[in-house]
Amino acid sequence: MESHSPIITKTIQFVKDELANQDGSHDFHHIHRVWATARSLAKSEGVEDIEIVELAALLHDIQDWKYSGSETAGVEAARSWLHSQGYDPLKTEKIAEIIEGVSFKNELARKITSPSRELAVVQDADRLDAIGAIGIARTFTYGGAKKRPLYDPEHPYTEEISKEQYMDQTRPNPTVNHFYEKLFKLKDMMKTESGRHLAEERHKFMEMFLDQFYAEWDGKK
Repeated sequence: MESHSPIITKTIQFVKDELANQDGSHDFHHIHRVWATARSLAKSEGVEDIEIVELAALLHDIQDWKYSGSETAGVEAARSWLHSQGYDPLKTEKIAEIIEGVSFKNELARKITSPSRELAVVQDADRLDAIGAIGIARTFTYGGAKKRPLYDPEHPYTEEISKEQYMDQTRPNPTVNHFYEKLFKLKDMMKTESGRHLAEERHKFMEMFLDQFYAEWDGKK
């Protein structure tokens, strides 16, 4: 069994408790996959402080805005947890910066222009879990949790979506639209060489899936 530092072990349990009632698109299994991928990318990319990467990956989705309704609740909760554990204040702020910068919505707003290597690997790990087979499963799980239709030709996707549009929970937003508004863009938004390589195959799988989806929708297959 793999051993971890005390802060990592405690944080794992903290995040499990925080996400215990979360739907399958943003549950602890998602966190575990992002954490594992972030560690792998960090090693490939030569990141020295792996612990910062691990903690940011573990904490990046607590009090997520899509569920809490607050853009700042997540980073505040992460910062509060690390302070409660007596964690190094400077490292805590680095972790908070990663959590603030990891989201797609903030990149839409051009908030992060020169990401640190630590942010790059956590962001790529999170985005890799948003695409490919697991990304498809997560997308429809989230859409179901929000009671969104699978697809509706009368509500086309928005090609150049703004942060405000992306965050608008009231706009008609069939689940398939999410592929075009976000998921298909992620391959070219990867920050690490390792992330770009992994994204290629996952991107192609999503394209194949939608080809089959539309053919079945139209009764052709």
